[in-house]
Order: sequence, then structure tokens, then C-alpha cells
Amino acid sequence: MTETKRRDWIALSQAHRIGPSLFWHLVDRFGSPTAVLEASQRELQLVRGLGAARLAGLARKEQLRSSADDELIRLERFGGQAILYGEACYPELLRQTAQPPPVLYACGRSELLAEVSVGVVGSRAATSYGRRVSHKLGKDFARAGVCVVSGLAVGIDAEAHSGCMEGGGATIGVLGCGLDVVYPWKNHGLYKRIRSEGLLVSEYPLGTNPEGFRFPARNRIIAGLSLGIVVVEASKKSGSLITVQYALEEGREVFAVPGQIDSARSAGAHWLVQQGASLIVSADDVLEHLSAPSSAARTSFSGRAMLPKLDLDSALLLPIIEPYPQNRSELQHRSGLTLQQLQTALLTLELNGLVELMPGDEVRRTIELK
Repeated sequence: MTETKRRDWIALSQAHRIGPSLFWHLVDRFGSPTAVLEASQRELQLVRGLGAARLAGLARKEQLRSSADDELIRLERFGGQAILYGEACYPELLRQTAQPPPVLYACGRSELLAEVSVGVVGSRAATSYGRRVSHKLGKDFARAGVCVVSGLAVGIDAEAHSGCMEGGGATIGVLGCGLDVVYPWKNHGLYKRIRSEGLLVSEYPLGTNPEGFRFPARNRIIAGLSLGIVVVEASKKSGSLITVQYALEEGREVFAVPGQIDSARSAGAHWLVQQGASLIVSADDVLEHLSAPSSAARTSFSGRAMLPKLDLDSALLLPIIEPYPQNRSELQHRSGLTLQQLQTALLTLELNGLVELMPGDEVRRTIELK
């Protein structure tokens, strides 16, 4: 791919309020990011979903291209790289997903994107049992030559990453912010070690802050990079189950570690087992299943309604909504959705019992997310 084409991929992906869904819609319509940027305002106005703000952003194509050039320079100085969807080094499993990131920013050992990988996710407020199990799973996966993928959050994620590196293996940390942003700060030592020994990836350009709505999007990348997802500890309303939903939609295997039957922090994992997820007590259980998967079991589990099936806009909006009332205009500003997209997403969430629409044009979330 020429440098001009690389620049245009990055430029379009960074255009105002152009997420992956709209990016791919535009590319499907016009043929390439370059063709989108060269399209006239008249042609772009015919595209559904392009409001005034997005059209104005796309009209500044030279500014977008200049910003993309600057991003490539900053990435080089940072020691990172931009991996584009059309390039050979783009991970094949992620390429096959419904909403692959057009650009994957990476820092570290990019060759790990071609390794056999398993995702390990769970609660940030993990128990000592959960942390111990996650650490051991990470170490045992490493010893078996399997790369561990997780989200670099405190709790289960951090232990899985640490255990993997302690076992001499390689791990991938998927960020919900720019590669140069350490979040949470408590994990700054782990972040530095993964950057040095493993791989950090993100779909966001350098300097992007870790806002709440970015983490469900981050979770789809964890699922997309992994052959299977292991849930160690998760409450019934845990954000980890969003990762599970993405995994199921992409035909990935889902595994759950049992906890105490009276522990709320394991209620989500137990529910997954009740729904058909594979109960596992060791890394060997996962590896045996992945090496000789039961298609009947996979079909049974994947066919169940694990969570309310949410479109991408609804899934990204949900974490932004607080348990206390918020004005819709604030939600529209924070989410970057058009008014029509916001109204559709809110209706979807209300019908699934996840939010309550209140008088005074206000909304509140009715479930707990962790």
C-alpha cells in the first residue's frame, strides 16, 4: 500500500464522528478511503447517516490528511506503527469480524498478532481467588505457547497479563485510549512491561482519552483477536459479558471459571455455564476444547440469547448513560451519535430493559456495569 493510501485510511478513520460502522459504509459505497475523501459534497449528502457535522468534517480533507501525516510522525517517534485493514500483517481473526478497526495502532511485538491467542476477562473488583486463578491461567497459557489477550484493567485483566509474562509468554493489551495514555495509572508498571515484552494495541490515535464509551468497542477487539474468551470472575451485569456477546457473534468459544456459589462476583460466570458455556478449571481444559471443539456444543451455546442483542450504537451508548438522570443532549454530545441514531439506540436500550426514559428529556441506566 502506498504512503498516500495509508495516509488516507488514517485520515478517514479520524474524521469527525466517523466510527467503524460508518467508515465501512462509506468505503463500500465509494470504493476506498481515498475515493471518499475525494467525493463531492453533493455525493456525500446522498449517504444516509452523514449529518451536517460529519459532512463538514469530511469537507476539510486537506486538514484530515495533514493530521494523518502528523499522526504517522508521532507514531514513529513513539515507537509505534499503524496497521491497516488491507495489509498482510493485519490479524486474520480480527479481519473476519463484523466491525474490524480500519486502523490498528500497535506498539511492541506486532508479530504476536499472528499467534494463537485466548482472551481472559473479568471483574476489576476481583477477589483474591479470582486474581489467583487469572494469574495461574495466564502463566499456564504462556507455558503452552498461547498468547493471552486482555484489556489491561485492574483485577482479572492485570493478573492474566502478569501471569502470562511470568510464565515466559507473550501478551497483548488492548487499550480503550491512545497507545501513549496509561490507564489506569495503577497499572503503569504493567503497561511499560507489556510495551517492552509484549504488544499494546488500540484503534484510537495517540492522545485519545479513556472515555467510558470506548471500552465496549475495545472489548470487541479482545474478542476478535481471540480463539476463545475465558471469564474468570464477573457479576451478572458485568461489562465482561459485553465481550462474551461479541465473542458469540463472531463464533468464538466461551469458557467460564466457577467461583463460590454465593459470590455475586461469580454470578455472571455461573450464569454463562447455565447457558451452555464450557466450565473450565485449568488452561488445559481450554486448550483441549480448542484443539478438538465440539461443533454441537458450540452451536447450542452460540444459538442462545446470552444477552440482549445490541447493535453497535446501542452497545457504545450504554456505558455512557449513568444510573442518575442525564439530559439527552449531553448524551448526544458525549457519544458523537446523530440525533436519529441516539433516539434509535435509546429505544433499543429501553425495550431491552437497560435504561429508563424519564420526563424532561432525561435518561437513566437501570443496570449496573462493572
